[in-house]
Amino acid sequence: MKFSQKIGAALAFCAVAALAPCSTYAQPIPAVIHDLAVQATRSPVTPTGPYDERGWLERFYAPRKYTPAWNPSTAAAALWVLRQAALQGLDPRDYGADALQKQLSAGGADAAKFDVALTSAMLHYLADLRVGRVRSEYHTRLPDPRLKQYDPVERLRTGLAGGKLQAAVKAAEPQIRQYGQVKAALAQYRALARKPYPALPAPGGKLTSGGVYPAAQALFERLVLLGDLPANTPPPAEGIYSEQLEEGVRRFQARHGLLDDGVLGRGTVAALNVPPARRVRQLELSLERLRWLPDFGPGPLIVVDLPMYRLWAFQNGSAEPPLEMRVVVGAAVKTETPLFVGQMRYLEFNPYWNVPRSILDREILPRLERNPAYLKQHDMETVPQGASVAELKAGKARVRQRPGPKNSLGAIKFAMPNPMDIYLHSTPARELFERSRRDLSHGCIRVEHPAALAQFVLGGQRKWSADAIQDALQPGPTRHVDLVHAVPVAILYATAIVDNEGSPMFVADIYGRDATLEQELAARQGKTAAAAH
Repeated sequence: MKFSQKIGAALAFCAVAALAPCSTYAQPIPAVIHDLAVQATRSPVTPTGPYDERGWLERFYAPRKYTPAWNPSTAAAALWVLRQAALQGLDPRDYGADALQKQLSAGGADAAKFDVALTSAMLHYLADLRVGRVRSEYHTRLPDPRLKQYDPVERLRTGLAGGKLQAAVKAAEPQIRQYGQVKAALAQYRALARKPYPALPAPGGKLTSGGVYPAAQALFERLVLLGDLPANTPPPAEGIYSEQLEEGVRRFQARHGLLDDGVLGRGTVAALNVPPARRVRQLELSLERLRWLPDFGPGPLIVVDLPMYRLWAFQNGSAEPPLEMRVVVGAAVKTETPLFVGQMRYLEFNPYWNVPRSILDREILPRLERNPAYLKQHDMETVPQGASVAELKAGKARVRQRPGPKNSLGAIKFAMPNPMDIYLHSTPARELFERSRRDLSHGCIRVEHPAALAQFVLGGQRKWSADAIQDALQPGPTRHVDLVHAVPVAILYATAIVDNEGSPMFVADIYGRDATLEQELAARQGKTAAAAH
């Protein structure tokens, strides 16, 4: 059967006739289902993704004594669900939706094999929706621990018995607010991808309002189509780059990680010409990455999107608008900020900066050898005091920077203990937040509005009013403040996300992680096809 090439290794065993000898066709259906479930359990195929599905069919069918699970009505409902997989950024072909639908419509298909294939397809769909299709950087153990909280077998059994398959699907979706926002943007850009999208010509130079641009009308239509200009905006004079167009371009630039100066140049036009289908793919990859995140219960949550250079702090499960700000992250190739989920446990006002060994060796020691006064000039000191360069090289001493206006951490450090020593902090270099590309740090994350973030994480502690925080940020001794409850911090990588106003945002793949994910997904499909032969 052709559909076996589309469903995956778990479906291959029940779609290939070699697994069910001709003599089994005369057996009662439960006996055939039993044999297929046992075959799946004993499959030699080693799982490479985030879950091991080999025992799922046995667990699903054994309590019902291997009787068929589906009737024409429930099978039609399940296939409708599978055909909607694209709405989640998944591919209906991965679950054999079309081939299964043809079998159901034609009738006469082997009842046992069809039943098992549909069950397996639904289990895979629920698992993919819950934890993603490839193993994430947040969960390296197999099976993914989140599938203990959301068991696809139990969810499918319950949903099928209660006539609530849609509820099982809804429960599988990540509950973090960004998931629903990105899913809505995906539907919007799928619709755009079905419309004509001719390329705009590059301008002869950089244009400001009043300049001549022959394709002004086409640019106007493009900006209206993308939502960067209201539909009732008056069209420009023929061939003129008007003030309204400049304003629309400025909004477009802000959504696409470009310098939002309203100047129409080649880079902006190139971004305007990116086909919506490419934006669809970016949104699909973002949904996959959001599926990787752990389960966050209700309460405060901080999410940092590295390529977006953005931070959101919000009450998970609440409709209250998040606190949003720009950030500076680790430099591409040299000192990339890693993906991980941490727990913010304390703050330090007027912190010392304990210089990491890598920075000491690579940057400070060479400068100190050239300039013995380097530490003093930068408000730095050795620990213990007065240590020599030789002692620093031998690891018998370290360097730290004293609190003050020159301190690289600024007035506050948000600590979330982790092996990589990554944390959030303020910075005296405020001008960096005005840059369109902000991968400029050694790996830690600099935040634009440290006082607002401090108020967010200290909000449940009565003594920490906005005034008290401002006082603590003034120059003075180092002050350590433990949080009553740790605040989870998710370091995310998504080149397509939605801002507080509901506008889709797209940025460059600064660390090349989207390209890597594309390769991993393609490899998964290749293994699926190979296993099906």
